[in-house]
Amino acid sequence: MNIIPTNIPDVLIFEPKVFGDSRGYFFESFRQDVFQKAVGKIHFVQDNQSKSSYGVLRGLHFQRPPFTQSKLVRCMEGEVLDVAVDIRVGSPTYGEHAAVRLSAENQRQLWVPQGFAHGFVVLSDTAVFAYKCDNYYAPEYDGGLLWNDSELGIDWLVPADEIRLSDKDQKQPVFSSIKHFNYDDFKQEKVYPKIG
Repeated sequence: MNIIPTNIPDVLIFEPKVFGDSRGYFFESFRQDVFQKAVGKIHFVQDNQSKSSYGVLRGLHFQRPPFTQSKLVRCMEGEVLDVAVDIRVGSPTYGEHAAVRLSAENQRQLWVPQGFAHGFVVLSDTAVFAYKCDNYYAPEYDGGLLWNDSELGIDWLVPADEIRLSDKDQKQPVFSSIKHFNYDDFKQEKVYPKIG
């Protein structure tokens, strides 16, 4: 498994070694020991999957404390642009985002830690998107930010008039109003202590 840094040190790309021949392919999509060596102690409790068509944008989402979630996300069919935004007030990368193409072809996964808002947009005709979470979904602690907030400056690679959003995501608040996460409480070494 190759571990590739992004422009935000806490957000990582996990790229499996794919073994292919005329029969097809095989790869390890997740190994706890490799993951914990790179990130720290974590326990995933929920797996989610969605299917969406071109231009569907889901995000930017997070859960407020004490039900914050980390996600390990992947695209199993098609291609998406996946985005993680640092919403930890006081962080050196506060307000910055990492944007990574995930696809069935590259088999990459993106690690989105607690203290980040997450979203993706479908770049292919359809896409099947799956992710692991380290906390259960708690609807009453659901949070989000506006996908096209100019302060974030995200290029979603899809024309704005072709973006398709849920009613909820059309009405999310702007980035500057999100104050739920303090950097000192959500430093990586505090949330994910190293093992050994």
